[in-house]
Amino acid sequence: MPDFIPFRLNGENLLAAPGTTVASTILSSGRTLFRRSVSQEPRAGLCGMGICFECRVTIDGVPHSRSCQILCRDGMEVRTDD
Repeated sequence: MPDFIPFRLNGENLLAAPGTTVASTILSSGRTLFRRSVSQEPRAGLCGMGICFECRVTIDGVPHSRSCQILCRDGMEVRTDD
């Protein structure tokens, strides 16, 4: 198993530990904005188990992906509303 998994977050190269969710890696990078509500309020992960849907981001071109439910993969492209 690799020591770190390379992926891109909003065009920036980052490394994630194996077994780490996208949500936890986003938070570990110092970002707190995952998306914006329809009224443009900032949103971030809340429940950490896929119930609240606040952690939705675009992963590999798929919008509204629940980042707390998806493990980081090599070469993954993640976009937030940042």
